[in-house]
Amino acid sequence: MTEALGLDSVTVRYGERVALHAVSLRVPPGEVLALAGPNGSGKSTLLRAAAGLEPTADGTVRLGGEGLSSLPFRWRARHVGWMPQEEPPGDNLRAVDYVLYGRFPYVPPLATESRADRDAVDRALAHAGATELRDRRVWELSGGERQRVRLARVLAQEAPLLLLDEPTAHLDIGHQLDVLERVRSVARDAKVAVVLALHDLNLAARFADRIVVLHRGRIVADGRPPEVLSSRLLLEVWGIASELRYDERTRLPYLIPRSVSAPAPLPPPTAGGRPRVHVMAGGGSGAQLLRHLVERGFAVTAGALPLFDSDTEVAEELRVPSALEVPFAPISSATREQVRAFLAEADAVVVAPFPVGPSNLANLEELRTFPRPAGIVFVRHPVGRRWDFTDGGATTIRAELLARGATEAETADDVERRLGRPVSA
Repeated sequence: MTEALGLDSVTVRYGERVALHAVSLRVPPGEVLALAGPNGSGKSTLLRAAAGLEPTADGTVRLGGEGLSSLPFRWRARHVGWMPQEEPPGDNLRAVDYVLYGRFPYVPPLATESRADRDAVDRALAHAGATELRDRRVWELSGGERQRVRLARVLAQEAPLLLLDEPTAHLDIGHQLDVLERVRSVARDAKVAVVLALHDLNLAARFADRIVVLHRGRIVADGRPPEVLSSRLLLEVWGIASELRYDERTRLPYLIPRSVSAPAPLPPPTAGGRPRVHVMAGGGSGAQLLRHLVERGFAVTAGALPLFDSDTEVAEELRVPSALEVPFAPISSATREQVRAFLAEADAVVVAPFPVGPSNLANLEELRTFPRPAGIVFVRHPVGRRWDFTDGGATTIRAELLARGATEAETADDVERRLGRPVSA
């Protein structure tokens, strides 16, 4: 097989809006191709079209050289492993039984799984680093553990093509690196073609053989990481000035953002008296909160957020003024000053359930000087999911602020109710 996936002039429309404009690309076996681009650029649409989950208005999708439209469903399921961004775990199954779902295309109707299916599940769990999780219930798994089990379920299909939509979303840096290392290993060892959407260009450069950058539904760059990553690209597509550097050990390129557009002035309070709210988030933990608060008429700021983060892209989409920082780098003094300026104007602060490490602990440290502790609302972390990677520093600050009057909430609606009450110093 010379081609695991082929797209020829594929166009996808949502009503009058064109989401993909005549996109063409080829993905050979064993290649890891990263799709990058701003929020709404067409990454998820392209993956869904390639999986046959999104109808195309024009063009052709091929799997293994065969036209997608002519292939029966069970054949597709054996040839394409699909992992969406979000996927409710459903029933509280053992992880091994959840992974067994990936063998559905191979089990005849009214039959049960075979020894070969069980062996495939064992191999998938091993490849995903999830063997020790096989007897745990999926509802009891942490975010990183559940992501490994989801990956194992896709690997159990033993498909020659994997389509992964933001497989590192909501994961801390350690789990992001682990998942991408495992995906790279599967592609190399089993000659599986992998197409995955990533927000972070630097991660894409580290793990992908090739990067395709989408902007407004069109391909604007396609090539090996050294050919694609450039300061000009980041400025033209993301509007960010940057410096291109090379890792001394691997010689792989990476971008250091140097400046971003100055944040827009904080919008005035609404006529209804909604308070000004600053949101601390990251890793996708604040996307729903940001949308909820903006839709409800709050004047919202955000940060410090890492560039390329999914929360950052939602903030940009909603035109929420944000303090931004280089991904995985310590929050700089300039960014901390911007956070302080937002806090000085805020009536309340909402802290999303983001993982806290040494690089972003400064966000919580700045809250110690917030003059209205009763105006701080912490959204609770999912039960059983580790979030403090600072040897207890983040937990200490959180407990200190709760003792001084900060409160906790479960949902965005709960947050809104707490913000609606009077806040005193």
